[in-house]
Amino acid sequence: MAPSELKILSNYLLVPAQLPAVISLQEFTSLFPRSLQSSPHIRSLYRDLQSQRNALVDSVAAEIESEVKKGKLQRRTVIKERRLAQLDEQDDEIEIERMLFGAASNTQSSRHSINSILPELEGAIAEVENELQRLGEEEASLMASVRQTVGGMSDLRYGRLANSHLREQVLEGLADLKATCDGKN
Repeated sequence: MAPSELKILSNYLLVPAQLPAVISLQEFTSLFPRSLQSSPHIRSLYRDLQSQRNALVDSVAAEIESEVKKGKLQRRTVIKERRLAQLDEQDDEIEIERMLFGAASNTQSSRHSINSILPELEGAIAEVENELQRLGEEEASLMASVRQTVGGMSDLRYGRLANSHLREQVLEGLADLKATCDGKN
């Protein structure tokens, strides 16, 4: 099971935030000059710092709990919104059906008889055939355009270029580019 938001935040924010995890009393004491390292005030200073750090950790823990509650509320809201969107989508489908077939339509009952469905199907077939013919014409037009482009590119393949001075122009441009680059260095 994946770790929860609470567990992740607690492990990464609370556990390493305790003062002994950051610096021990012995390490804290070694930060002071040798003459003061045996002073009892260092221990009380460390305890005071530890209590301040614990108060901060408690505050962070309370914020984590608050964020977890907000996250749960957000998840509930998202689920609720998704359910409402699905209901709206279903309502839209029902509304479209009513517009197409009239208010008396019922999704469970048949809307057509054999005699009424045949003209509808023949009309749909004619529309599909017209669409196929239009797509065929569009495909032929696109194919002609592609063939023309490929034909134009075959000059490159066989070395026959419409501009006979292209080679010299390219070499001249490269020489200018090299001169510019050498001038900057």
